Amino acid sequence: MVQPPAEPAHEPVDADEQDGLADGSGDAVERRTVPVPASLHGQRLDRVLVAMAPEFSRSHLQSLIDQGEVTVDARTETTPARKVRAGQRIAFALMPTAESQAFRPEPMALAIVHEDEAVLVVNKPAGLVVHPAAGNWSGTLLNGLLAHVKAAAALPRAGIVHRLDKDTSGLMVVGKTLPAVTALVRAIAAREVHREYLALAHGEVRDAAFSVDAPIGRDPVGRVRMAVVGSGKPARTDFRRLAVGGGYSALECRLHSGRTHQIRVHLASRGHPLVADAIYGGRPALGLERQALHAARLAFLHPSSGRMLRFEAVPPPDLAGALEAVMGSSATR
Repeated sequence: MVQPPAEPAHEPVDADEQDGLADGSGDAVERRTVPVPASLHGQRLDRVLVAMAPEFSRSHLQSLIDQGEVTVDARTETTPARKVRAGQRIAFALMPTAESQAFRPEPMALAIVHEDEAVLVVNKPAGLVVHPAAGNWSGTLLNGLLAHVKAAAALPRAGIVHRLDKDTSGLMVVGKTLPAVTALVRAIAAREVHREYLALAHGEVRDAAFSVDAPIGRDPVGRVRMAVVGSGKPARTDFRRLAVGGGYSALECRLHSGRTHQIRVHLASRGHPLVADAIYGGRPALGLERQALHAARLAFLHPSSGRMLRFEAVPPPDLAGALEAVMGSSATR
């Protein structure tokens, strides 16, 4: 067994060569070449990289190894667990993390329903993520807003004051100035922003109108789900039956609070999950492969003028066709 020369146990790891900065898709990519110190002899490659680039997470550095961005003595190494020896030279490119690139302008076509100096109302299509998160660090509504509204970069969440789930379509209001964002956030908290949805649920609802007033919190069994739990936050949704037929119900839903997955959870708790909402027990049907939910109406006081603004958006074709199958000739009433 080769023994490394005796050196201090806490030897600092410093790059002795800098290959400069390379231009990678508009990002500065730092390249480092670092000899393995005696104190790290026999350690895993990914652990050595953590010591050499402590400003990055271990998982990100492991991804660099997987991507072939790390060499050991000029040979590409793709095994994070590979043991390294003192004196070997490790070279690697510090690619930007996905998170660091999330809040960037990305020009995209926005379905703008209304825009003035203070607010923007958009009709979000199904499939568009509102805010960057794990698995969706780009191509979100936030990225599009940063490109469309020059001042959005200085606003919390680029002016986004409420969200729709990825597969929910419909109306959203966005603030374009800090006073507008502040006023809208307060109005939502005070339940002064009126939001109505159209939904298709499994089963034929008996009551013409009903409310579900039940607290919502993280599901203690499945952490990706929400559920009605005693320790959750107060949540109330009012429902009005529009039509029933063929084992389905077309519903109008009005939010009094804005909890995560609120309509989906409340309907599932009553045994009527949304069509095609796999997370809460809904099966694909009526041509729908995404949850049957659309933010159809939005009303709020303009944060500057105080004038009441009201907007309505018809459902996209997939949901409109499914609603028409249940309701008859009209897809909205």
